[in-house]
Amino acid sequence: MQMKTDTHKKMKVVIVGGGSAGWMSAAILASQLKHLNLELCLIESEQIGTIGVGEGSTPALKSFFDSLNVSEEEWMPKCNATYKCGITFKHWSTKPGFESYYHPFASLLDNQTLPLFIANAQARINGLDVEAHPNRFFLSAHLAKKNLAPKPHFNFPFEVHYGYHFDASLLSAFLKEKAATLGVHHQVATVESIERNDHGDIAALLTQQGERISGDFFVDCSGFRGLLIQQNLGTSFVSYKHNLLNDAAVALGSEMGDELPSQTVSTALTNGWAWKIPLTNRYGNGYVYSGAHCSGDEAETELRRHLGLLDADVSARHLKMKVGRVEKHWNHNCLAVGLSQGFIEPLEATALFLIQQTVALFVDYFTRGEYGDEFRDQFNRRVNRQFDGTRDYIVSHYKTNSRDDSDYWRDSRANPNDISDPLRELYKCWMGGGDLAAEVKKQKMDSYYPVPSWYCLFAGMGIFPPQDRLRPPGVNANPYDMARIDDFISRCALNYDSHAQVLAQQVAR
Repeated sequence: MQMKTDTHKKMKVVIVGGGSAGWMSAAILASQLKHLNLELCLIESEQIGTIGVGEGSTPALKSFFDSLNVSEEEWMPKCNATYKCGITFKHWSTKPGFESYYHPFASLLDNQTLPLFIANAQARINGLDVEAHPNRFFLSAHLAKKNLAPKPHFNFPFEVHYGYHFDASLLSAFLKEKAATLGVHHQVATVESIERNDHGDIAALLTQQGERISGDFFVDCSGFRGLLIQQNLGTSFVSYKHNLLNDAAVALGSEMGDELPSQTVSTALTNGWAWKIPLTNRYGNGYVYSGAHCSGDEAETELRRHLGLLDADVSARHLKMKVGRVEKHWNHNCLAVGLSQGFIEPLEATALFLIQQTVALFVDYFTRGEYGDEFRDQFNRRVNRQFDGTRDYIVSHYKTNSRDDSDYWRDSRANPNDISDPLRELYKCWMGGGDLAAEVKKQKMDSYYPVPSWYCLFAGMGIFPPQDRLRPPGVNANPYDMARIDDFISRCALNYDSHAQVLAQQVAR
């Protein structure tokens, strides 16, 4: 592959596909590579719509907008966006007292309570009857419970990390406008065939409109089709279907209630789980399920019943998911981003995060001039580890479930193919009462999810000895005073306003 960053010769980068992946890639490349002599062009077909399954993010999305100098007041109202403190998982566990748990985003104040939570969780797995449910130890959980926004008063110096909920179609439209201001050329066309040179690199795209669009480098954001990376370059695909059973989803909207939550809710249903995401104008709802365990019609009926919309005149959208990743995200002179590179079901809203990670890493290699075979292989290994590590954390939700009401949940728990070696070591460590934090770092799994996330998952699911096997702490155990912890967190929360109020002020500015 011949690539040069010669400032005297303009290099043309062609992005195939719009949606969140295409326009986010365009914005990152245009802003981060503006010092180079680049021409950026995005080709988008009117015949192909965007998937838009996920309407939630991790805190990384804030970093993305910060890098573009885009304020929340600028983009959030245009995308019906709300704040996201974290995720509540309901009914994944049937353990008494652990039927629901909250996965928080980090806060500076966690430095005060996180060590107490970890100590109690460690004590409980070793048989002591102490409080170890994660919800009582994190400010973020309290904010979500009270429908508060994760934006403190100006004189409260403790930052809370947060994500967002948004309308995926509106976000794509906003990013499209932003990319245009950064100099990205937009062209409406449908790719019909692809021309390659003697080195096997992509040379040009031939469109149904009869145009030949040449380029030096191509970014495949064509969705699950993988038009360039898979269909043309023949890059192999590593399926996660043996790890994760879900391969379909059905989505529909519903009206908002009187309150405006600041969290995503994931509720376990018979053959999968339902998401509930609050936007400023509606709830986004969906059911991610296994097609091997129920039909699309059965899933839609269960979702409607779950939402109280069984007879409502609300249209539903059915989606198929291709879960897994390509072996090479950067192959020849093509980078795959978004669904074309891979997809892990939206349980932890990691889709946009993986897009950001992939493009940011590519920019790092590219600006250093590292794009030979050796560096492409290194790049691909790093992205693959990110995908596989994220997959392992998602798998753990299913492996630790304690439901027994359907074959789906029993199959998810008993699946012998879903455990990687590092994940197996984590389970052995937890069940053996070892130091989970040390094991997470030893297995290098904190590169994908931090230590607190693993503790929240295992403790939140109630993976502890049965209550009748727990023993009192004893005089030397010095158990923590939970009333003082509750009081500390509730007093800290006084520095945060209601979610609805903060969003209303945002629009008024």
